[in-house]
Amino acid sequence: MSDTDVTYVEKACAYVTRGGSELLTFEGPGHDGRQIPKGTVETGEEPRAALYREVIEESGVATFHGVRHLATDVWVRRDDKRYVRHFYHVPVHEPRDAWTHVVTGEGAEVGAEFDFSWVDLSTVPDTAFALDLDDYVHALAAVTGGKRGGPAAAAVADDSLSSS
Repeated sequence: MSDTDVTYVEKACAYVTRGGSELLTFEGPGHDGRQIPKGTVETGEEPRAALYREVIEESGVATFHGVRHLATDVWVRRDDKRYVRHFYHVPVHEPRDAWTHVVTGEGAEVGAEFDFSWVDLSTVPDTAFALDLDDYVHALAAVTGGKRGGPAAAAVADDSLSSS
């Protein structure tokens, strides 16, 4: 396969945390296990803007505090499609412990119901999520003061933007 045959799709991935010790995850129809809010960066859209949009559409959570970029990588799926994944830490103040959200926006998942809940960061195994979405969970320790092991991921850039 030549470089001209390769398809790259940009994705924004959110490690939404509560209290620095819990990570928001969901299960939904047709998924291969637990996931985090994430989605495709649309043409002309910045990854950070896609992050805000995707978290709101998939979870209904709409207020973020001190969003930080954690890492960007290229992940190859089994169909040889390459995903440029932008991972962010998204701290929130969310009182709900668990809820079901109907996906909004556009795309194939609109109308699907996602069941959200929090998992304790200290108990997340290294291969906990579908699509290798847990690849940078260990990097949350550097920004949350948590006890996750592993090397720090890419440089952490602070951003105090809020979508409120």
